Amino acid sequence: MSTGEKHLHGDRPEYLSACNRLTCFRPPAQPWNKMKQNAILLPRVIGLDAHPDTFTAALLQGQTPAQAIAEKIFNQVPMAQLSRWAIKHTTDQDLFVLEASGNSFQVVRTLAAIQRQALVLESCQMGKLKEAHANNDKISAVRIGKAYLAGTAKTVWVPDPRTQERLDWFHAHRKAVKRSTQVRNRLRSYLSDHGVRLKQGTPLAKGNALETQLRKTQAWSPRQWQVIEGLLMELRHADEQRAHWRSLIAQEVLADPQLLSLVRLCGIREMVAFALAALIGDIHRFADPKKLVKYVGLNPAFDDSGAGTWHGGIAGHGRKDLRGLLIESAQAILRSNHPLAKWGHKLLRRKGAVNLVAGAVARKLAVAVWYLMMGRWTPLEEIDERLAVKVGKIITQVGLKALQQLGKTRKAFREEIHGALLTGRVYELDPGKKFAPAARNQ
Repeated sequence: MSTGEKHLHGDRPEYLSACNRLTCFRPPAQPWNKMKQNAILLPRVIGLDAHPDTFTAALLQGQTPAQAIAEKIFNQVPMAQLSRWAIKHTTDQDLFVLEASGNSFQVVRTLAAIQRQALVLESCQMGKLKEAHANNDKISAVRIGKAYLAGTAKTVWVPDPRTQERLDWFHAHRKAVKRSTQVRNRLRSYLSDHGVRLKQGTPLAKGNALETQLRKTQAWSPRQWQVIEGLLMELRHADEQRAHWRSLIAQEVLADPQLLSLVRLCGIREMVAFALAALIGDIHRFADPKKLVKYVGLNPAFDDSGAGTWHGGIAGHGRKDLRGLLIESAQAILRSNHPLAKWGHKLLRRKGAVNLVAGAVARKLAVAVWYLMMGRWTPLEEIDERLAVKVGKIITQVGLKALQQLGKTRKAFREEIHGALLTGRVYELDPGKKFAPAARNQ
């Protein structure tokens, strides 16, 4: 009888005995509940595909995308059950990652309230990873988690609640300004189509005076005049919204010592100061001024690879909205007699490019903003004429109605603001920090 036939009849070698094999190699038995508890305590990455009403979560175990294994996928869970679901199925050691969308910040704040860490990944980069032939919520959740494990996904800054509220104000004001400009252009275009050209600088905000002036230009038909009245109503509404948000922003700047201290810088008034606070948030996110300059996008682009070298401008990266405001501030500085303006004119004579000089001045202004927001600035000894005029213009933006609601007169409010500027934050040197000169290269 051959060896194989002996095996078929049950005469197996000793080394193939099932009893010995189980005795030697099987680990000690554990209860299922204990095994499940040990497995869930390990740190995991949880890919979250969040929608306004539901979310899909993929629990991934592994350190790399190749090693990542989806332990379990929860599909189409109601968003209202997010906190309860996270407490039941995750631990504070797990990391949630989700793609940037309309409610991603709210999801992060909901998870933070129950001590769960969460990161938001850039949606533009995540969209490039989407497969064209097959996609659903389960695949998306796994893909989001593996994209984070790959280490190439960019994270999005999640502002704190106060900064988020300021961002909402800033965007509401920008939309009101845009709407007001659009209606003005539509009104001028309609009048131009009917042969009416208003003089340069004609105020369109004065409704009654403008209506009287327009009626005298020509004989309008009833339907034509109804179109003009509709445009004037839209313009009044847009201007009211614009003035409303401008007043609130001015009050916020005057009430916050950090924002008020930014007004000390030449070229910065309430709108730029408020935008800096709304778009930067916590200044300690930036370890040094260079990081803030890069965030704004005031560092020139370059490409130095192989034999080719290319140097570009400052467009195409960073915060476009904040960079535009700082460029406007730099242009205002160049029109003044500030020492920074003298430096800019000297650079202009050497370079011969106004845009380049404005970008350079804006970069210096961003560096000054970093030091001032960090508190590393000398105290203000007196209110000069330039700063007094600037404070007066900010109070004008607050408006008479808002001053009456605050129960303050213009003079008393001005004195209060001057006192706040003079008693602002004072930077104190660290007595334990010693200067260590850098070693020179021999």
